[in-house]
Amino acid sequence: MNTDRNVSRFLDYLRFEKRLSPHTLRAYETDLSQFFSFLTVTYDIKAFQEVKHLHVRAWIVELVQQQVANRSINRKISALKSLYRYLKKHQLVDVNPIAKVNAPKIGKRLPAVVQKKELEQLFSALVQAEGFSLVRDYTILALLYHTGIRRSELMQICLGDIDFHGCTIRVMGKGAKERLIPFSGHLAKILRKYIDLRKETFDNAVIGTIPEVLLTDKGKPLYPKYIYNKVKQYLSIVTTLEQRSPHVLRHSFATHLSDNGAPLNAIKALLGHSSLAATQIYTHNSIDRLRAIYQKAHPKAED
Repeated sequence: MNTDRNVSRFLDYLRFEKRLSPHTLRAYETDLSQFFSFLTVTYDIKAFQEVKHLHVRAWIVELVQQQVANRSINRKISALKSLYRYLKKHQLVDVNPIAKVNAPKIGKRLPAVVQKKELEQLFSALVQAEGFSLVRDYTILALLYHTGIRRSELMQICLGDIDFHGCTIRVMGKGAKERLIPFSGHLAKILRKYIDLRKETFDNAVIGTIPEVLLTDKGKPLYPKYIYNKVKQYLSIVTTLEQRSPHVLRHSFATHLSDNGAPLNAIKALLGHSSLAATQIYTHNSIDRLRAIYQKAHPKAED
């Protein structure tokens, strides 16, 4: 299709104006490429104006037949909607063919959460950790669970972002939104131990130009797969959850706050959510707190 230039401009718009994450941009680029490849092969369509809502529906049917999950299909539809809004705004199309397309319904999926006692078991085993590698791994896990930050936010933390006096960490979230997250004295000890080992392990001439706090064993900044593998390795020791990713620690952070009575707006602020609706899912996992309230308040709870 003769669309490459405008799609590139659209992706640049998402990158520089909307400031979407590299992960989201890659997903959008892949989804759009798949859609336009389908149109070229199936209908020999070569221009945006030729695309009708029936073509989009045909693509969705093919995705369903390929057993693509509804959640993934919805993301692909979202990418198309964003593209055609951009095209219409810049008068490159007259009609938005996605407007008549309904996204498939998906069930509400509750986030996977590691139990408190399982995390206590893991951290108890690591508290006496010695040596750069183990202390670094402990710091990764502690930061993710104690602050609820995303993997991408963890990777970007620099020495200047950590305020030991005020016990806060500055992180850059989605859409380049900055927020300050408080941390405990316990996490402060873990961070100080790691930073001291970082200085001892690597020559300042080697890492003096590396602003990121967390490093690999070779003194390089962490990358997404590295963090994922580390978290999965350690969570596999204490939980049988199918999902054992960095995001599971973020879910656990939010759910445990909710279980202990933290206001939803406070959890929203800590997570960096733009909408309260995204945070409300954690109230569904607060069954421990609800059970405790019920047993204390209901006259027949002990029967």
